[in-house]
Amino acid sequence: MEPDYVKLKEIKPALSGFIRASRALLKRSELPDEKAIHDVRVLMKKSRALVKLTISQQDNIYFDRNISSLKEVGTIMCSWRETSVQRKLLKSFQRKYPDIFFQLRENSRLTHLLEKNEPVTGSPEELKIALEKIDDLLSKTNYRVRFQSMKSADPQLLLKELDKSFTMIKDIYLLCRNNSKPALMHKFRKKAKDFLYQLVIFRPLNPPVVKALEKKLDSMTQNLGKFNDLTQIIKALGYSYREGSNMPAMDELAVKFREAQDKHLSKVWPAAYQVFCPGQKLVNILGFKLLVI
Repeated sequence: MEPDYVKLKEIKPALSGFIRASRALLKRSELPDEKAIHDVRVLMKKSRALVKLTISQQDNIYFDRNISSLKEVGTIMCSWRETSVQRKLLKSFQRKYPDIFFQLRENSRLTHLLEKNEPVTGSPEELKIALEKIDDLLSKTNYRVRFQSMKSADPQLLLKELDKSFTMIKDIYLLCRNNSKPALMHKFRKKAKDFLYQLVIFRPLNPPVVKALEKKLDSMTQNLGKFNDLTQIIKALGYSYREGSNMPAMDELAVKFREAQDKHLSKVWPAAYQVFCPGQKLVNILGFKLLVI
């Protein structure tokens, strides 16, 4: 006979698991490779999303410390990822449009971004200090989580926090549809990822529906991420359009970047409308509203 209740996925073991996995990834070698950097940054985002879900049931001091520590780890590693991503993306454009890049071979900013460097740059001492600080932040966060009581988390309060995330994203979605400024698009992606990573806790309540929603959100945020990566490249190149002030090849490259961004957004908006359209309610897309533990 099947049980007449469904149990949510526990937050504390998931959160501790993310932190332990991050520390293990960074200790596999003296310097983390590109994959380790990417994986740890994702684990930090997942960890912050779960901590935010418990905000109404945790001491403010512990909440602030955990969020601050996890965010600081991501900040330290941010530049390690960005240079690698920009280089790979530019290389892909170089393969597609070799003539444009040949014409821009004297552009110092472009050639610098294309240079092959290690994923992590800096003096050995600076890197050692940064990695030690990251490990210390993760160790202290894991210690705090270990002694925090999360087993008695009220499922209705967790759902309420999920609904707050959902409502916030709906507002940002409408702002972006009316004015797709890069800063707004970046915020839309970050909040949508929070929502995506929080959903895993509720997956046992309606696995097929929640998994389908997670898949849709993952595709959407991936495309928003690629849109942002292109925005950062344009910014790193110092490009802005002023008639007659740029080489035609640079204007053409910028157009190619914009075309790629348009393609990514064409995959974002239909899915975003289905999930975050005006009047949409969380219960409608999840298929449940009462949680029983």
